[in-house]
Amino acid sequence: MQLSFSFPPWMKGRSAMEGKKGSKTLQKRIRAGTLTREDVARRLAELAFGRANDCVKLVLEEGVQIDGLDLSLLRELKRNDKGTVEVQLVDRLKALEQLALLAQGQGTDLESFLQALQGGGEEP
Repeated sequence: MQLSFSFPPWMKGRSAMEGKKGSKTLQKRIRAGTLTREDVARRLAELAFGRANDCVKLVLEEGVQIDGLDLSLLRELKRNDKGTVEVQLVDRLKALEQLALLAQGQGTDLESFLQALQGGGEEP
């Protein structure tokens, strides 16, 4: 059985943040202090709705090249000497809750976080 998901219309421009190019673009925005509310929403949506295929591939296949894998959903990976594997992924529910709060415009401390990233926060 294969499940498919279409991103909602409010996530316009999602492809601009996908992949290595999108990751580099996001890193540049963070360094430049120009991270936007839309960037945060886009990233939260990627975490909430993203596919874990590459995480599964990393665990199940031998000799996988990590460079080409999207492991952004992977939180922790443990493999013991007996062959037992423990995989922990990002908590999608938390990402979805934060995305819902952001979409409603409720206080998630996002504005103060973005302001601090841009160097406009108050000194303690």
